[in-house]
Amino acid sequence: MSVALPRLGLGTAPIGNLFAEVSERDAAATVAAAAAAGMTYFDTAPRYGHGVAEDRLGRALSNGAAPGAVISTKAGWLLRPGERVVTDWTERGLRESLESSLRRLRRPAVDVLFLHDPDDFREEIRRTGYPAARRIREEGLARAIGFGMNHCEPLAAYVAEFEPDMVLIAGRFSLLDHDALTTLLPLCAKTGTTVVVGGVFNTGLLADPRPGAMFHYRETPPDVLARARRCRALCAEFGVPLAAAAMRFPYLHPAVGSVVVGCRSAEEVRGNAAAARAEIPPELWHRLAEEGFVPPRLLET
Repeated sequence: MSVALPRLGLGTAPIGNLFAEVSERDAAATVAAAAAAGMTYFDTAPRYGHGVAEDRLGRALSNGAAPGAVISTKAGWLLRPGERVVTDWTERGLRESLESSLRRLRRPAVDVLFLHDPDDFREEIRRTGYPAARRIREEGLARAIGFGMNHCEPLAAYVAEFEPDMVLIAGRFSLLDHDALTTLLPLCAKTGTTVVVGGVFNTGLLADPRPGAMFHYRETPPDVLARARRCRALCAEFGVPLAAAAMRFPYLHPAVGSVVVGCRSAEEVRGNAAAARAEIPPELWHRLAEEGFVPPRLLET
């Protein structure tokens, strides 16, 4: 089933206190700013803050600030006391997860349900997980179903087997990481699977390439930091913020339907929304391609 996605969405892991605490007030302001900026696609998950992100998103949207909001959440990991999570790919487990999410989101249904990081659970997904997701879609509890993952190879295998409506790939299609272009994106283009790209800043490095910035959730190696700084310098030659090029890069592939960026404040939302509107001269893409930041095939017409 098709779901029309806004081109730019808000990733809610930061308002679930990822890496640093975010106040209730700032979380609400972040969601409100996203709605005001037209970032009306919101991606969330139970594991973002052990339910905190979903609860904050649901509360912030309950006043009707974004009546056309599109929401995706995830299932496959059940929340337990003491910040514990357990995997459960049975139909009962997936329904328990989704029902809990819907209560936190204050919604009768979601637009997209992703099975969350099922990298090592191929048999469980084949036997119970994906059939259950299909029934959930048939019942109207989710309009589209798919997978949300951080690794391309297992995700591509799921796309090949199930041809889901939509997938979310995080951190693997950016100016510094082209892994998704090897198999996943061409396959999705062939199957008609819409791709949502998250992690375009690679955990922050491409937002601000400074010492101490993170790359793929770890400390940035010196050579990768140098590459990010070189990328920023090339963008600056054309008067383009690095963040703007990072957010626009995924759209060079036709399978990409939306990009989600994580924000923890209204200021970050407004900055990213403005950067996403920046004009990118074609010459910049070609210059970036010359130094390996953009695969040349993406620029072929």
